[in-house]
Amino acid sequence: MYENEIEVKLQKIPEDLRREVLDYMEFLLKKYKGTESKAKRFRFDWEGGLSEIREKFTSVELQHKALEWR
Repeated sequence: MYENEIEVKLQKIPEDLRREVLDYMEFLLKKYKGTESKAKRFRFDWEGGLSEIREKFTSVELQHKALEWR
């Protein structure tokens, strides 16, 4: 998507600054390695966490209570 735009702009940068651009790109790749795939997945590890109070409260009552706490 941005490949062509990146290449065009990289050609406009003076030769001595291109190494800095590459270093920054490497830094970003290391910093955000794997974060995209983790952010997209939704986990259900919380499922059943409130099962012990199922008979005491309805889901609507719990939603109202959560709004009070915010």
